Amino acid sequence: MELGLSFSVSSSLSHYPLTSPSLYSLPTPILSSPQPLISVSPESLKPPKVAAEVILDPRGGEAWGLTLYPSQLSGPKSVQGSRMPERRSRQLGSCMSSGCLPGEQILAWAPGMRKGLEPELPGTLICTNLRVTFQPCGWQRSQETPLSSEYDFALVNVGRVEAVSGLSRIQLLRPGSLLKFIPEEILIHGRDFRLLRVGFEAGGLEPQAFQVTMAIVQARAQSRQAQQYAGITLSKAGQRSSSRKPPIPLLEILEDWETERKKQGAKGWRVSTVNERFDVATSLPRYFWVPNRTLDNEIRRAFGHFHQGRGPRLSWHHPGGSDLLRCGGFYTASDPNKEDIRTVELMLQAGHSDVVLVDTMDELPSLADVQLAHLRLRDLCLPDSSVAEDKWLSALEGTRWLDYVRSCLRKASDISVLVTSRVRSVVLQERGDRDFNGLLSSLVQLLSAPEARTLLGFQSLVQREWVAAGHPFLTRLGGTGASEEAPVFLLFLDCVWQLLQQFPAEFEFSEFFLLALQDSVRVPDTLTFLRDTPWERGKQSGQLNSYTQVYTPGYSQPSAGNSVNQKLSVWDWDLRYSNEQILQFHNPGYDPEHCPGSWLPRQQPSFMVPGPPSSVWLFSRGALTPLHQLCPWRDSPSLLAVSSRWLPRPAISSESLADQEWGLPSHWGACPLPPGLLLPGYLGPQIRLWRRCYLRGRPEVQMGLSAPTVSGLQDELSHLQELLRKWTPRISPEDHSKKRDPNTILSQSC
Repeated sequence: MELGLSFSVSSSLSHYPLTSPSLYSLPTPILSSPQPLISVSPESLKPPKVAAEVILDPRGGEAWGLTLYPSQLSGPKSVQGSRMPERRSRQLGSCMSSGCLPGEQILAWAPGMRKGLEPELPGTLICTNLRVTFQPCGWQRSQETPLSSEYDFALVNVGRVEAVSGLSRIQLLRPGSLLKFIPEEILIHGRDFRLLRVGFEAGGLEPQAFQVTMAIVQARAQSRQAQQYAGITLSKAGQRSSSRKPPIPLLEILEDWETERKKQGAKGWRVSTVNERFDVATSLPRYFWVPNRTLDNEIRRAFGHFHQGRGPRLSWHHPGGSDLLRCGGFYTASDPNKEDIRTVELMLQAGHSDVVLVDTMDELPSLADVQLAHLRLRDLCLPDSSVAEDKWLSALEGTRWLDYVRSCLRKASDISVLVTSRVRSVVLQERGDRDFNGLLSSLVQLLSAPEARTLLGFQSLVQREWVAAGHPFLTRLGGTGASEEAPVFLLFLDCVWQLLQQFPAEFEFSEFFLLALQDSVRVPDTLTFLRDTPWERGKQSGQLNSYTQVYTPGYSQPSAGNSVNQKLSVWDWDLRYSNEQILQFHNPGYDPEHCPGSWLPRQQPSFMVPGPPSSVWLFSRGALTPLHQLCPWRDSPSLLAVSSRWLPRPAISSESLADQEWGLPSHWGACPLPPGLLLPGYLGPQIRLWRRCYLRGRPEVQMGLSAPTVSGLQDELSHLQELLRKWTPRISPEDHSKKRDPNTILSQSC
């Protein structure tokens, strides 16, 4: 296979070298053409013929630059060294044709050497309309896991692209920028903390290096502008029946919500259909739980007095009787009547005499703070970080990321004590109700409910509190290019990892499952993390065609060739991961005795303590403050003043709050925790860096691998001994010898 290159020189100095780089531009027809440069089929897998014109400076004959364009000359002469070996071409064709996804097209490719690893890997850098991938020589892509390769970078995962020439020339390639030189190396910084560093081969193949670099820049820009990640139909999905049942309830139908309500034992609640057509709030699910005593028309009016129409709804019913609710901020500019105020009070009280309003954002970072901390952490953890080793730990503290993890765990611990200590209604209130409300509600359930720590329970928790609740995944993960980017969900996964480290025997899933879930937010294969609201997901998947005329104009029936898969969710792990990988999702140190059926009876009058009559509290800065009304619009005579004997002392930690809530004298020592409740530590070294996640681009320093120093080996040994000490009472040798079927791991329950 030949790469046609012809040079036309506009001066008699045709031998003048390109020593003064200026502007190298790639005409848009090469990249913006609707036809792929290289087809998926092996027979058409050929590089495009290009021509190069040297542009000389008329003032001094010095070369200005090189312009590449499709060669229209008949029978161009090939440049020496530009011939691509036939064997490599056949390998590339067979590999990509077998591993390409439906609708995937190869835009450009160039042979190169992956650097930064020992040893360096020769192969080919390939850019498609969906991803950037490095194909090592002799490596065959698995057809079972087309999106699970460590060599793949989905376009949505590409954070920064840099071109390098020589030792000091580095150009950051932004959308619309022009490459000023032919690169010797390209650095692709992944949003998932990976770094792909590829050096290009010399010998006449420089135009291919230029072309694949510009193809990556333009494909990344076009994917962000179009925001067209609609989900990719994986090859294994086509082999399954159309009646395939989701691994967990997706909460898209009323029956799913009713089943979950009965499972939680929430007898005082019902499933409301008031938002079935998304005419109350498009960011809310079609169905949610409301008190039995409220009517749908009352709910519709009451929700209008909350920010974005997100009124109070049940998140979780504690087995002992407490209820955890979430809602948006009060819309203080509204003027509700007495009936609306009464409805709001009934929904917030949820049948309880004791109500605690939790200011969610108190002592938690803002969205801008989370985004800045994540960017600093990524810059620090990438292999090309310029921070010296002796200043690395102080730089890590300077990112504030671990501080924010610590704040989230502390607040979740406090709320868990509030929920479990007395029979009451605990209301999480955040202005938008779409970010930290979901984070705290999820953490509280993980700390208080052992069923949420199982593999199925955790997936159901994320689906209910994040996906169905309308967390703006696409915006927060940078898929829209808007300024509201903030990885709140990734902050939540870090908090879960911290709990997994402190309580390794309490969780059925492993660190590898959390890594797979974190990686899934950067892979555009389903709609789970690629839309901001349930309404957008339903519209994309064609579920809104039967709704009212309000939504009909925006609906378009997917064509037969559309790559959108209407039934897949992120929880269809067996369509994207091999059986061996799914086996690693299970935590070998999990204690099955902590299953939900054996930990706590549904009614606990001896454990849960009734609260004071008609009391309203505000939980802020670790202390409970009495309130004389629930609603901010005007005084509500239905609520009584709080007796002075219920006024609390300021609590400085979850432990002191637990002592206060259970009413034990201080000289009795620590408060005995109820069964199933976890209170994590969050001081100093108790909060660790998630090394396997954030240092994945630096495998030589990850925990579990060979440490480069004696002190590093000692740290690893101490870590393993600590895990062994925690797991030894839980696991018997017979448990280790049992073989687990990967097909049943995701479907079994205790």
